[in-house]
Amino acid sequence: MPQITYIAEDGTRTTVDVPTGHTVMEGAIRNGIRGIDADCGGCCSCATCHVFLDAPFDALFAPVNGEEDAMLDCTAVTRETGSRLSCQLNVTDACEGMVVRMPATQT
Repeated sequence: MPQITYIAEDGTRTTVDVPTGHTVMEGAIRNGIRGIDADCGGCCSCATCHVFLDAPFDALFAPVNGEEDAMLDCTAVTRETGSRLSCQLNVTDACEGMVVRMPATQT
């Protein structure tokens, strides 16, 4: 089970085990990590699970598709290089040690 570190906007780091096959969003929700709201429950329809991925972690996932791209235009904070919706990031064994940064707000 890969360990993923979630970094809040204030720098607080929380590392949790996330089962393969789950999403980065599910890992946060199931472990009570603040900063990922996931209002739509992972349906790629709300943009409240916005995270920032740094290289090389962004290469672990398929490129942003059209639906995710449209939702990323609706995030509460400015979209950056590495912006992703965590509901679209499926965890694999390759995610071991991955770090995701969360924005200051999701709403």
